[in-house]
Amino acid sequence: MAGSSAVLEDGSLLSRLDQKLFKLESLMALISGLAIFSLMILAVVSVGGRNTMNMPLPGYVDWIEQVMPLIAFMGVAYTQRDGGHIRMDILVGKLRGRALWGAEFITTLAMLVLVLLLIWGSYSHFLRSFDFNAPYWSRDSSIDISIPLWPAKLLVPVAFSVLAMRLVVQLWGYGRAMVLGLPEPVAVPLVMSAAAQAAEEAEHVAGLEDEETV
Repeated sequence: MAGSSAVLEDGSLLSRLDQKLFKLESLMALISGLAIFSLMILAVVSVGGRNTMNMPLPGYVDWIEQVMPLIAFMGVAYTQRDGGHIRMDILVGKLRGRALWGAEFITTLAMLVLVLLLIWGSYSHFLRSFDFNAPYWSRDSSIDISIPLWPAKLLVPVAFSVLAMRLVVQLWGYGRAMVLGLPEPVAVPLVMSAAAQAAEEAEHVAGLEDEETV
């Protein structure tokens, strides 16, 4: 769901699976953030080298190509868990109860089918680049400094596989809520009201002020 959301937790098996998967997703999101930071460092090194010694970083564009999959794909499952992906809520936002969870179940199932197709296609693309018998196990490489491309291509099906696991967990959550008629199921993103969002932001600001006071 677009906008601020919350994911409830309890002691159920579903919630425990959600929390364990969230640790993996958080690690992948951290790696994605570090990749963004690394691009900033590369840009400083390249520009600084060109301005001071007339020698920019060799293969700067090649390294950007290698890092981009980290930035683009490693955080997709984390964002899905938090309900941060952009979507249209004009119809779904008007539903309540079992109708809402049923609609969420159907859309999540459609997403899972699409992601499974993307996993198949991206893994096939990786296999066309990978070869145990080739130098550096690579059939293709970057243009400038010949960096093997298969590690970057492998990241895509790996990231989508984690997203597929997240979608399975959410399907379980929505299906359980639909069958049992739960008002606030666990392991799925719940859209927060404007009042709840304001209260959470106020609590966060108050916590920062307390830290500054200490």
